[in-house]
Amino acid sequence: MFSGKNILLGVTGGIAAYKTANLVRLFKKSGANIQVVMTPDAKEFVTPLTLSTLSGNPVHSVFSDDETGEWTNHVDLGLWADILVIAPATANTIGKMANGLCDNLLMATYLSAKCQVFVAPAMDLDMYKHQSTKKNLKELISNGNIIIDAKEGELASGLVGKGRMEEPENIIIQIENHLKEGLLLTGKKVLITAGPTYEQIDPVRFIGNNSSGKMGYELAEKAVKLGANVTLVSGPTNLISSKSIKLVDVRSAKQMYEAVHNHQETSDIIIMAAAVADYTPEFVNSEKIKKQDNSLQIKLKSTSDILASVGLIKKENQLLVGFALETNNEIENAKSKLEKKKLDFIVLNSLKNKGAGFGHETNQISIIDKYNKIEEYELKSKSDVASDIFNKIISLLK
Repeated sequence: MFSGKNILLGVTGGIAAYKTANLVRLFKKSGANIQVVMTPDAKEFVTPLTLSTLSGNPVHSVFSDDETGEWTNHVDLGLWADILVIAPATANTIGKMANGLCDNLLMATYLSAKCQVFVAPAMDLDMYKHQSTKKNLKELISNGNIIIDAKEGELASGLVGKGRMEEPENIIIQIENHLKEGLLLTGKKVLITAGPTYEQIDPVRFIGNNSSGKMGYELAEKAVKLGANVTLVSGPTNLISSKSIKLVDVRSAKQMYEAVHNHQETSDIIIMAAAVADYTPEFVNSEKIKKQDNSLQIKLKSTSDILASVGLIKKENQLLVGFALETNNEIENAKSKLEKKKLDFIVLNSLKNKGAGFGHETNQISIIDKYNKIEEYELKSKSDVASDIFNKIISLLK
């Protein structure tokens, strides 16, 4: 959910500020771009150097640096952020936020922000129970802020009760859950295959194809952004998926078959975008084959048809999507594959179309559904093609 998002973390002057080092690390690990704004008092509890090192960005604290004279534009910071998280939020800061007070860089940035704001209170028990704090929290909620409620436990004063800032791992989970609300694929489990398969000849050589896996990976990233829980079964590629995706690495068609069937039953949507080898050597040499003659014969056998096998056991409430890469009789061959493998729709691309198929950042597709309705699309980035495919999926789910 955080991959590529701009997250602004506001840190205020409470003992729980020490937890923000882990919070920054978790946001960074999830693929987010993160900047930190600290109140002057927050520096007493955690150093700017620590948070700067973990975030990979300078930490902001004052409007103007006395030494360099450099100005920090709070408006730019507020507009940059996709999400503003204030953690810990002390009683003092919560009071300022509720009443529009603006006496430091963080408060000026908060008042300039146009994004969703999450507030994680942290204070002592009596402060948290005070009527003014309760009133201020209600005011924040009425203004559209999301409160990540404090937890009960031992507090810095020695008292035991409510006031501990939520743990960083749970802050991440609560923000993720909120962002997923209202997304079109929230709660859906999506299984996607991507990349080629390599069929081993001997310990050195294999039979493969030119698939980069880019289309399948773009589909996986798009599914995550729509709120889905995504499992990506990938053949060998040089691509990196976001941390939100469950990646299952495989090499051969047999391994991909097994991985797909391990996840098929629990999946709501299955998209088979991998370029699976149709044949594999009947015998794999345990030693490297030495060059002896001018020719070499390798006996091949067909691999299991993964897409067809899933189509045979597809449940009524599952949606199955296949891909067809053709060089001739494109529409006829795709329709035949659609029917034989019991697909809900098939994505057709032709190697005859410039910029489509293997080895490109772009693709040009046609979508054919089980009613033989054909929708043709122009050449687009594979990211945009993934959006078109999921638009079709969502229309069928409705």
